Amino acid sequence: MNIQAMMKQAQALQKDMLKVKDEVDNTEFTGESSLVKVTVKGTKEVVKVEIDAKDGLDADDIEMLQDMIMVAINQANDKVDETLDKKMGKFGNIPGLF
Repeated sequence: MNIQAMMKQAQALQKDMLKVKDEVDNTEFTGESSLVKVTVKGTKEVVKVEIDAKDGLDADDIEMLQDMIMVAINQANDKVDETLDKKMGKFGNIPGLF
């Protein structure tokens, strides 16, 4: 196989990888525990936190708590991404790797 054919194959593979990543990034995933349900995008961004009000909590308190949890999780994920970018930067930018 010649170099030019290998390059075309690598470009096609990269295009397919980016398509799959974009598909996953735009999909929502849900995790549930006894009283809590969390929805995240494929990018790990939390889009919704739902708390069941079985224990008689006030609706406003539940809404505020849900928002606070969502913000805290997203901030933690941002810190992970920043640290990963900083530590992986020494390897250079390899498109399509992450």
